Amino acid sequence: MTDGVTDSVALEAEATAVGLAEQPRPARIGGGGGATVRVASGQGFWGDWQEAPKLQVRRGAIDYLMLDYLAEITMSIMQKQRARNPEAGYARDFVLLMDDLIEDLIAGEIRVVSNAGGVNPEGCRNELGFAFADQSLPRRPRVAVITGDDLMDSLDDLIAAGHGLRHMETGAPLSTVRDRVAAANAYLGAEPIIEALEQEADIVVAGRSTDTALTYAPMMHEFGWDADDWDRLAHGVVAGHINECGCQASGGNSLVDWREIDLILPGYPIIEAEADGSFVVTKHPGLGGRVTRATVTEQLVYELGDPRDYITPDVIADFSTIRLRDLGGDRVRVEGVAGRPRTDQLKVSIAYHAGYKAVGTLTYAWPDAVEKARRADEILRGRLAHLGLVFDEIRTEFVGAGACHGPLAGEPPEDLPEVTLRVGVRSPDRHAVSRFSREIAPLILAGPPSVTGFAGGRPRVQEVVAYWPALIDREVVESRVRVETIEL
Repeated sequence: MTDGVTDSVALEAEATAVGLAEQPRPARIGGGGGATVRVASGQGFWGDWQEAPKLQVRRGAIDYLMLDYLAEITMSIMQKQRARNPEAGYARDFVLLMDDLIEDLIAGEIRVVSNAGGVNPEGCRNELGFAFADQSLPRRPRVAVITGDDLMDSLDDLIAAGHGLRHMETGAPLSTVRDRVAAANAYLGAEPIIEALEQEADIVVAGRSTDTALTYAPMMHEFGWDADDWDRLAHGVVAGHINECGCQASGGNSLVDWREIDLILPGYPIIEAEADGSFVVTKHPGLGGRVTRATVTEQLVYELGDPRDYITPDVIADFSTIRLRDLGGDRVRVEGVAGRPRTDQLKVSIAYHAGYKAVGTLTYAWPDAVEKARRADEILRGRLAHLGLVFDEIRTEFVGAGACHGPLAGEPPEDLPEVTLRVGVRSPDRHAVSRFSREIAPLILAGPPSVTGFAGGRPRVQEVVAYWPALIDREVVESRVRVETIEL
């Protein structure tokens, strides 16, 4: 992190592959005291590698498995699923995973903290019950459900009560798009997760919990940290930020020495936390990936605004105070993090319908690939104008000729072997977008030569879901939150 994260780099040693039988379980906390708690990341997003959590559980000792499924767009997808089927609206992959792992989790006394519940945590728990019913287990698992983050059914009452839910960037009140809202969820912090763990839950199923709390809530529970112990909580937030994107902190998507990192069977990050808040980022020996100062730092700056002002429901963490020490052997120590008191508001993630879009592609081959693609774009735009079609936006990209870097890429070489023309449109008028989708195929014969890449058929018209970030007084949400743990 530029001017924010400093380090004291030790000589890196090669990690030694050690079998599971040689992995001693570190001392585990039990509500205060003790030495280390290991919180393993097994999921960075809905659709992440399904083998990762299995390897975390089966290839070494951990105490908690955190699974992060949710992004802003995910909530609207789940709301749409639930509208079609009241029993849906959660991450079904999670149920299949728990069905596979439950014996290992119970045998290893590993607890799972997840936000897989989406917009229907109760439905997720019900499906877990069906999945576990046929299994002969040494004891029945206890599953906690956290509800209260979903504000969808309360929006009108909240607006009437004076909660404008104004857009954090534009200041516009939510009432301007109220009729198009698809999902509205407040980010919950650690408190309900801690309550679930105190209820002896083996598996915690939350909805829109903040990603970082999935890691630091277990730390708060195990070490008994006070809710105003800002520096320790800030350490927990940094640990959660490192864990929340899965393999991105252990060699995945890394620019540093990326050719040398074995990602066939990568080890996802594991936080080894201590009572004072400091922790070590590591991974299981014998798996691929890499944990170094570079990989950890790359994740630290991911989706980061002001590094001094990383706001969560429980604390404001100052990322500029982070200190990293590379211990070698896939171990990086993190310490020195400062925190400040939490705010009196919670963030609300709102998704709303914002029209329609379609994207079409064609690929043009050498010679003169770029010139052909540019001419095809001119022809297409001319035909759209002839039809009188008006769009909020028409966006053209020449993939292979500067699409990623735009003007910074400069003029492309004349001898490129191929270029993909990618054109997208957006409009509140579904008919206009649909009509655009019919104009791509005619370019095959009534356009520039040497074209291919049209086997996918006509572009699909899709709904555009826009993001509306807002704030709300925390007591309005927290008074609604409920935690229920039952044996399945």
